[in-house]
Amino acid sequence: MGGFGIGTTEFTIMGLLQEGATDLGVSNAQMGLLISSYAIGVVVGAPMLTALGARVARKTMVLWLMAFFTLANLGSLFAANYEWMIVSRFLAGLPHGAYFGIAAILAGTLVPASMRGRAIAWVMMGLAVANVIGVPVVTFIGQSYGWRWMFAIVGLVGALTFVAIRFFVPYAPAQEGASIRRELSALKSGQVWMAMLTGIVGFGGFFAVYSYISPILTDVTGLPIGAVPLVLGLYGIGMVIGSVIGGRLADWSVLGAIYLSTAAMVVFMSIFGLVATQLIPTLILIFILGGTGSLLVPALQALLMDSAPRAQSLAASLNHSALNVANALGAALGAAVITAGFGYRAPAFLGAGLALVGLLLALATGLRAKRIAAAETR
Repeated sequence: MGGFGIGTTEFTIMGLLQEGATDLGVSNAQMGLLISSYAIGVVVGAPMLTALGARVARKTMVLWLMAFFTLANLGSLFAANYEWMIVSRFLAGLPHGAYFGIAAILAGTLVPASMRGRAIAWVMMGLAVANVIGVPVVTFIGQSYGWRWMFAIVGLVGALTFVAIRFFVPYAPAQEGASIRRELSALKSGQVWMAMLTGIVGFGGFFAVYSYISPILTDVTGLPIGAVPLVLGLYGIGMVIGSVIGGRLADWSVLGAIYLSTAAMVVFMSIFGLVATQLIPTLILIFILGGTGSLLVPALQALLMDSAPRAQSLAASLNHSALNVANALGAALGAAVITAGFGYRAPAFLGAGLALVGLLLALATGLRAKRIAAAETR
């Protein structure tokens, strides 16, 4: 439920880009910076809040994070202008990564090791379900009654999540021996930084396309703006299926799942850029892109947790820092190529290039992991 609320506020704004630009009196490219602002909040908040809360009981910490998230979204509802909206979106992003990181740790400890990837995938499922239900429904409401309704709805979901956690989540203490210093030790691991870089660059390609999906569909494919929510639902169905498959692939091979997902993004984003003017191929590719992007998330989460076993909470939260640096990077680079006059298909080819670099980084990360494992067995 918490993931559903977080996913709705993170992704719906991409489908309401044009409505928000009109309300705030800015361009579509400037609205893209609201996406980047939220993402930067996640990047900053994930390590900071996780480290500061290292000694706090995990259930208590999650309650605090959800309360913060709810209040920040209500702040966006009442933001007076573009500048205050930028600030409120940054604040809303702060608890995102810490929330998911701690939840992933809890889920992973509740199942046998052979099912860890699937447990992590279910934690992330709220993000995918948000793209099936939350994003299309809230996008429709935003288009019909005003885009700021998104923040009111997300605030309500956040409040309900707080109540659900309070009454239904069992008490879970902080990790024994946890401290700010111990959690921050994860940042000393070269393998953690390699894994993060893989996610940042590889998933940056995904967000280069997704950030501008609304104007791509209306200006390139020729769909009416009222059809955008339905297409976003198709994207979300792909993400749900990709999350389920991604969890199983991570249980099979963490690195293998990362190689497969980044390679698939290279291929399918390239094809999407070529066929974006044609309706049926575009709809098929939208579904596939949603699935291939979600394949990466559980495996990247597991890789980061494995890379810092003594500081898993921070390492797990860094997955969302990586993904939201990717969000900021993709949105900013997408804005750059559009502003430069290359058109709305350009982000797809840019995304394919970023995913290719991500694949190369993943291969380098895998080779480094093998060298480390071989050195430890000597």
